[in-house]
Amino acid sequence: MEKRVVGVDVGGTNIVCGLVDSLTGKAEAILKCATEREGGSAHVLGRIEGAIRELLEKHRLEMKDIQAVGLGVPGIIDPERGVVILASNLKWEQVPVAEVLGSRLGVPVTVDNDVRMYTYGEATAGAGAPYDYVLGLTIGTGMAAAFVNHKKLYYGHRNQAGEIGHIVMEGIPYSCGCGLTGCLETVVSATGIVRIAEELISQGVPSRLQPGSFQSKDVSAAYDEGDEAAVLTFRKVGGCLAKGLASVVPALAPEAVIIGGGGALAGERLFQPLREQLQGILHPMYLDHLYILPAMHNEDAGVIGSAMYAASKYA
Repeated sequence: MEKRVVGVDVGGTNIVCGLVDSLTGKAEAILKCATEREGGSAHVLGRIEGAIRELLEKHRLEMKDIQAVGLGVPGIIDPERGVVILASNLKWEQVPVAEVLGSRLGVPVTVDNDVRMYTYGEATAGAGAPYDYVLGLTIGTGMAAAFVNHKKLYYGHRNQAGEIGHIVMEGIPYSCGCGLTGCLETVVSATGIVRIAEELISQGVPSRLQPGSFQSKDVSAAYDEGDEAAVLTFRKVGGCLAKGLASVVPALAPEAVIIGGGGALAGERLFQPLREQLQGILHPMYLDHLYILPAMHNEDAGVIGSAMYAASKYA
């Protein structure tokens, strides 16, 4: 019987484990539990181990039936050593995740950045699967990216490739948590959508939205009702993302840009102005062969990617 792989997406709030078919990339079962990050790294690693064992027990499997386990963790990761160098929202530093979990579970364990794993999932078993060159973007509280070339991740020097959310752009006046001013993610993010909508309303643009009382999903709902501030918000956010991509696409030449995370739920509200405003600022030699697509798996892409990555290392 073909051995399965387990993928784990570790977030600040929840741990999501999935049993994945390494041949198809299909998530056969998903289990979610609270991270309890306040307990520290040892406690969270225990939670992960427990969740994996519970998942297998529910499906009458043992560790010997598992080929490998892959984890996606938000932060700065050394994938070669399997060490989380820094995960600020988990308050982890220099945590040897692969070594600790590998010894406890008795199977190989990989660990990598969560956005790289998300993109890898979409590139190998999701919306990007038909393409050789895939740029993945996740738009949530912030914005992050990763690039997959012929099903292999591109890391860059010191594993720092992908931070296009921190491209500083002319015309963006907002301070970023990274310490710079004008970062793309201060506009192209869930928080950015709210910021732009509130700013437009404060300037007198008509809206049913009440400043200080709405989230990005409310801006989407208002857009569907023809709300002027909401429509202008997505046009501005889409335009900023278009300018960001116009800087990145000629350097990487992706075939597909896969957009996931909470921001992807905006769908065509964001994608339409993005595509429109790429016209004229991105050369047709790139634009005419560029597919901009929503993530296929979205919530489960990190689990699938972590599992598929582990399978690629321990096939």
